[in-house]
Amino acid sequence: MSVTAAAIEAPLAPDQLARRWQALCADPTFEDVAGKIELTEWGEILMSPVGKSHGIAAMRVAEALRKALGGHTMAEVGVATSIGVRAPDVAWCSESYLSAHPEEMPLSSAPELCVEIVSASNALPKLREKAMAYVNAGAVEAWIVYPQSRQIEIYGREGRKEATSFAVDTAALLV
Repeated sequence: MSVTAAAIEAPLAPDQLARRWQALCADPTFEDVAGKIELTEWGEILMSPVGKSHGIAAMRVAEALRKALGGHTMAEVGVATSIGVRAPDVAWCSESYLSAHPEEMPLSSAPELCVEIVSASNALPKLREKAMAYVNAGAVEAWIVYPQSRQIEIYGREGRKEATSFAVDTAALLV
């Protein structure tokens, strides 16, 4: 029996992941998928359904970040991390970040702030792993927002933090 595809024996290099991500984004098969698509470091596709309350919470966070910080917010933009190409629900970046990162997809380093919104399909250990992957990929902070319990976990280079270093009233995000 012959095998036509070679098995992947090690995590893909960043340029391999970027090419796989670009091909995935250009593939019309995935054009109308009602959810977020990510790639693991092995090139496996992860799909997460996105519901109404999740979308509302993400836009509430994005609006609050733009109002408080200026700059730019992005939704589900691909970011190259040590655990693959991941897409935070919301990302915030400054003008200087935007001009320093002209690439379209995936971003070679994480925007200054990456936010994941918790939904029923999420596994908390995986969200925490993603938060630290964003920080390790260059984010100043990564947040995990719990819309139901109105809480936020904040992560920085030192791990979990008590408060954000950004000039944002985090309580206003949770109304």
